[in-house]
Amino acid sequence: MSTKTRYIELLSPARDYNAAIAAIDCGADALYIGAEGFGARRAATNTTADIARVVDYAHLFGVKVFVTLNTILYEGELKRAEALARELIDVGVDALIVQDMAYHEMGLPIALHASTQVCNMTAEGALFLQRCGFERVILERALSLDEIKAIRGATTVDLECFVHGAICVGHSGRCYLSRSQSPRSGNRGECSQPCRLTYDLVTGRGEKLIRGKHLLSVKDFDLSERIGDLIDAGVMSFKIEGRLKDDNYIKNVVSYYRRKIDEALTTRPDCRRSSVGRSEVEFTPDPKKSFTRDGGEYMFSGKRAGVASFNTPKAVGEYIGSVAVVGRGELRIVSRVPLCAGDGICFTSGEGIIGTNINRVEGDIIVPNRMEGIKAGMEVYRNYDHRFTLAVERSRTRRAIEVACRLRLAEDRIVATYSDEEGHTATAERAVKLDSAKSVDKMRSVAEEQMAKSGDTIFRVTSVEVDGAEWFATAKLLAELRRETLSKLAALRVTTRHAEHYVRGEDSAAEYPLKRLTPQHNVVNSLSRAFYKRHGVEHIVEGLDSWATTVGERVMESSYCLRREIGECLKKGTKLRDMLYLEHGRHRYRLDFDCANCRMSLIDCTNE
Repeated sequence: MSTKTRYIELLSPARDYNAAIAAIDCGADALYIGAEGFGARRAATNTTADIARVVDYAHLFGVKVFVTLNTILYEGELKRAEALARELIDVGVDALIVQDMAYHEMGLPIALHASTQVCNMTAEGALFLQRCGFERVILERALSLDEIKAIRGATTVDLECFVHGAICVGHSGRCYLSRSQSPRSGNRGECSQPCRLTYDLVTGRGEKLIRGKHLLSVKDFDLSERIGDLIDAGVMSFKIEGRLKDDNYIKNVVSYYRRKIDEALTTRPDCRRSSVGRSEVEFTPDPKKSFTRDGGEYMFSGKRAGVASFNTPKAVGEYIGSVAVVGRGELRIVSRVPLCAGDGICFTSGEGIIGTNINRVEGDIIVPNRMEGIKAGMEVYRNYDHRFTLAVERSRTRRAIEVACRLRLAEDRIVATYSDEEGHTATAERAVKLDSAKSVDKMRSVAEEQMAKSGDTIFRVTSVEVDGAEWFATAKLLAELRRETLSKLAALRVTTRHAEHYVRGEDSAAEYPLKRLTPQHNVVNSLSRAFYKRHGVEHIVEGLDSWATTVGERVMESSYCLRREIGECLKKGTKLRDMLYLEHGRHRYRLDFDCANCRMSLIDCTNE
């Protein structure tokens, strides 16, 4: 009995065209990229023309391109958003990642992916989206492995999950912390990241339990050791966070996860990668060398403490050693890790992180560009590895598709055929009078050498079969035929389905799991309201982002619990029973704890 093949995808962010090419060359199977508007990263936008260039290159390797149109839409934006979506469809993008159900109502002839901003956390919600015709559901980062398995058990829709990068402490699409402190909203692509600021933890009686710490800043994600578990749980797409990250980050992290996924696939014969082409890089990838807030698994194995970084929201980097002696303008560090001029290092202290750069290294003595606050005994971390960064920058990367050649020589013609690993075949021929070869062996050798070259194409020739080596053809003629045939094969690979042929199936009887939508469900336009009404919702409250103020409303729901993090969990007999608040400047938030579901909420109490 045959087993259906499962296609596994490494999904990379792309800030711009250059980052997209770097991701493809380093082994990404798919990209997600922002368009000129309506994306959840306002600082990472691209013209439709540039996205078209990305599509052309990506499709050579079977790499898919998904565009993020994942902000909520106000009524006056619907026509412009639809026009942009149709422009993107026309240039051949493979799917749109959306939060607002208005896109579903537009009748767009393209696959839709339900953004993590839809707050995809339940089997019921994922099944509803599947029945509405969404091709993919992108899971909330806070889910455990068991919760992911439960969603897969109830659905057949493609599941995508984040495996690396920053984590939003609030459930995606349900956080209004930025909106409560400024006009900027994460649901509009302008989050000001107030979760990375310092807060005081205050009791209802006014006692300050913790002062000036980054109480909502959680560590980054790193599920690189759990790829096999996720594949077995039914996840097919593995997403790297970072549409604002630079090319070096993309090269390093994508190359690393390419290796991890390939390792997992070797022991799962029913699985294969979803694109083709082998990538070669001239450095050894190491995600600890790129920006990371001490990556961990967050709630993947269940709710736990130790996921926050109270002292700093910045990248600390890799542990190096400790400060042994502080001299006049220099330090002696106990470390087995070689440092060099240009490295960035930081020191941990009770007050936070002290950062500096290295000007000079002499054995275990380093001369930093600043000494303030550095004391003996402090732990040392390297958050910028100068040598490694240069190696990544200078590395030549190439992705090539393996092809086989068959060359047939005859008295009156030459025929060349190249076939790639997916079965695409291109042929070119010349009607030409050939003379007999003086040496069959030499002619065969020349033909094999010429037809095995691939130059700057996307192909790598792995075998050449020559028939008719008794006939003589010049190396120049063979080279012309090779170039023509490989060019035809490349053009053939670009051919993709036409977007207008895409038909989205929808079960009109599908009912949304809730009858009433709160302000946290982000409905702010007529098309979205029509969608939910059609699927059984009876009452819809206008989305919170459209309100004049958030005071009195829940501005964050999170699987992260501050009580659990500081060892004061209410379920474990804590003595701290007071009402708790977070304060930052004039902003004040009451902490509500849903112990039954292990969730924490922030209620905006500013100026109450």
